[in-house]
Amino acid sequence: MSALISSSIARKVVMALSGLFLVLFLAQHFTINLTSVIAPDTFNEWSHFMGYNPLVQFLLQPILIAGIVVHFAMGIYLELQNNKARAVKYSKFSGNANSPWVSRNMILSGMVVLAFIILHMYDFWVHEMAYKYVEASPEDPTRYYAETVEKFGPLWRTLIYIVAFVLLALHLWHGFASSFQSIGWNNKYSAGLKTFTKIFAVAIPLGFVFIALYHHLNPITH
Repeated sequence: MSALISSSIARKVVMALSGLFLVLFLAQHFTINLTSVIAPDTFNEWSHFMGYNPLVQFLLQPILIAGIVVHFAMGIYLELQNNKARAVKYSKFSGNANSPWVSRNMILSGMVVLAFIILHMYDFWVHEMAYKYVEASPEDPTRYYAETVEKFGPLWRTLIYIVAFVLLALHLWHGFASSFQSIGWNNKYSAGLKTFTKIFAVAIPLGFVFIALYHHLNPITH
C-alpha cells in the first residue's frame, strides 16, 4: 500500500513539475505574441530567432513537446486511477459541496486545451516545419507578422481560439495553484503565491483573447 501511495505521489509531482514548466512556456509565448500587437518588427525578430536558433529548435523544442506529452499523459492516467479508486460513488450530485466545478472537471478542460494545442501546432509549428524543411524556402525574417494576422482572419478560427483560452483559464485556475501543493510548497508565502496564480490564470488567457481579437479586427490590407 505504501508503495502505491508513493508511486501516486511521484506521478502527481511529475505532473506538477511538467505543468509548471508549461506555465513558464505560456508566459514566454504570451510575451512574444503580445509584441505582434505593439511592435510587429520586434515580433518578427523574436519569431525568427525562435524559428532558426539551433538551441531552441533542437533542444528546447523537443523538451517542450516532451513536457506536453508527459503532463497530459500523466493527467489522464491519474484521472483513470482516481476513478478506479472510488469504491463509493455519490448517490446524488451535490455540486460545490464536494469540490468546485473546475477541480472536478480538470480532465475535461485539459483535453480541450490539449486539442487546442494540437490545432495551434498544426497552424504554426507544422507550417513552420514545412516552410523550412519540406519546401526548403529561403529565410524571410519579415514573414511572421503577416502569417500570424492571416491565421486570425476567419471568424470561426478566432472563436475556437477564444473558447480554448477561456478553458485554459479554468484549467489554470485550479491547476497552477495545485502544482505548488503537489510539490509540497507550504510556507508563509503560500497565500500570496495562490493569489498570483489566480491573477495569472485570468490575465494571460485574457491577453491571448485580446491578441486574437485584435488581429481578427485589424487584418492586413494589400
